[in-house]
Amino acid sequence: MAGTARHDREMAMNAKKKLQQSTDPIEKLRLQCLSRGSAGIKGLGRVFRIMDDDRNRSLDFKEFVKGLNDYGVLLEKEDVEAAFKHFDKDSSGTIDYDEFLSTLRPPMSNARKEIITQAFRKLDKTGDGVITIEDLRGVYNAKHHPKYQNGEMTEEQVFRIFLDNFDSPYDKDGIVTQCEFINYYSGVSASIDNDAYFILMMRSCWRM
Repeated sequence: MAGTARHDREMAMNAKKKLQQSTDPIEKLRLQCLSRGSAGIKGLGRVFRIMDDDRNRSLDFKEFVKGLNDYGVLLEKEDVEAAFKHFDKDSSGTIDYDEFLSTLRPPMSNARKEIITQAFRKLDKTGDGVITIEDLRGVYNAKHHPKYQNGEMTEEQVFRIFLDNFDSPYDKDGIVTQCEFINYYSGVSASIDNDAYFILMMRSCWRM
């Protein structure tokens, strides 16, 4: 994952630069997330998920504002209102946050979406739609990790740290859904201009 760390830094810097010129509320929101690196959009999604007390996968305006504040997104009041209105397509006063997150993700080509889906399926060995420590055994070799080699960490701890890459800093549950996996890689994708390079990176990263 070392290559993505460099891309992350470049993307965060680019997002911060673009943010200074941006006037579109959705773009401002997206860039504030991307300025935190690949996991930025996914992190916002986790904040919203935690707030969704009744598990109806939707947010009203008050919850939307609180989620943005909790995540430290800084937008003018009129931008927040415009963004909410954009997502509340049926004017019901609530927004579906899965739809919200998929709109917020940087656009990706079908080729990129396909390779990300293939990587997820390879990792999800049990086929239950989530990646856990159990899935990683035999796919990800923890024994090459320097902290395992010097005795600082057990194999289990290395697996957990690996999963935490895809988890939000606010809610590390050691379970990665396909949506979280795509959210993470849509962030990585935003920092790579070339489809062929992105696909090559995914193939070498996951030995596909």
